[in-house]
Amino acid sequence: MHSLYLITGAAGGLGKAFAAECASRGWDLLLTDLSEDRLAMLAGGLERTYGVEVRYRAADLTQAASRADLFNWAGKEGLRFRGLINVAGLDHEGMFLERGSEEITGILRLNIESSLLMIHAILPYRDHRHRFRILNVSSLGAYFAMPVKATYAASKRFLLDFSLALRNELRDENVGVTVLCPAGLPTTDACIEAIEAQGVFGQLTTENVGKVAHEAVEAALRGRAVVVPGFLNRLLLSLSGLLPAASVAEIIGGRWRLAHQRRSRQAGCQPPCAQSAGPG
Repeated sequence: MHSLYLITGAAGGLGKAFAAECASRGWDLLLTDLSEDRLAMLAGGLERTYGVEVRYRAADLTQAASRADLFNWAGKEGLRFRGLINVAGLDHEGMFLERGSEEITGILRLNIESSLLMIHAILPYRDHRHRFRILNVSSLGAYFAMPVKATYAASKRFLLDFSLALRNELRDENVGVTVLCPAGLPTTDACIEAIEAQGVFGQLTTENVGKVAHEAVEAALRGRAVVVPGFLNRLLLSLSGLLPAASVAEIIGGRWRLAHQRRSRQAGCQPPCAQSAGPG
């Protein structure tokens, strides 16, 4: 019986880092993302480098039919799972009223709906010989009300709270739940531009993607509930608790408005400048 770890959003920067981290530990994998070509290249590279079995299946996880097709295929293949790493996520930076309804619902469907329903769908397929581990990728932004990233931050707060509640519900089912809350990660050109637009502060709070993946997997294996990579990020999180939430939102809003204006000028356009971004 094949027993694998399923990684969503596997073709992105953080997804690739998790795939490499898991493969380096000798774990067989099932990778899913939108692009079959990118998945095929990644799977081939991991198999050659680490000698593990890496399967892949393209899927649009915002669509119920696509999720159902993924698990119907897995069932027919006789696959069972030892864990799920929910990386897939979406952000369209900009003021809420500048965002289209499809952009807003896209964030909700991928960051919330698909994350929850992937967990719900995979648990009947778990390999009961092993402790099943769920690792959800949230964001440091989950701890704050974030102007200019309001929907994204709120969606990640939902995932953080859900993960902690599910961890409690499943503690007697031999299932562990860990939630990762990173700050900026240089996973795409858009993410790198966003980090650079924040100046020194953005650089200081940014973490290496491979290091974050390693730390998160180690934390999940040790049974930790929450992972916030980076000493400065943990310090900022602690200090923010000393201020009223509205004051923190005011500070964050000022910083993100400036960063958003810089990015708009650099791109030679006026807001809105929608970008797909990773955790941060």
